[in-house]
Amino acid sequence: MIEEILNQIEPIYLIQFLITLFLAVLFLHSGIDKVVDWKGNLVWLKEHFSKSILKHIVPIMLAIVTVLELIAGVLCLVGGIIVAATGYGAIAFIGVFFATVNILLLFFGQRLAKDYEGAAVLAGYFLLCIFGLYFLR
Repeated sequence: MIEEILNQIEPIYLIQFLITLFLAVLFLHSGIDKVVDWKGNLVWLKEHFSKSILKHIVPIMLAIVTVLELIAGVLCLVGGIIVAATGYGAIAFIGVFFATVNILLLFFGQRLAKDYEGAAVLAGYFLLCIFGLYFLR
């Protein structure tokens, strides 16, 4: 019975679904956390960027990243469900695109803040986004 079910699943749709689901969890959690604990995130980020050229625009950066994370998360969640139900990947592709842009912005910020370890962690997420874009094209 399980083998019959597995034989009916197209591997490409499973890959698309799992990548978008992973990114949905990542960005919805992160975006919602920023909304719920705005002040805490703002305090931490002001300290994190205190010695960088970005120190005066931290609230704007936080707002932009939060909105992009929520957009990416919602589009990946909805897109992943649509991929699983129909195989149609356009919404998921747009969600993964927003996720990729967000990772690039975060990477840029980490590099300017000279947080090289934090920037290195983002490389894995960036690769997942690139694979997602490739498999959803």
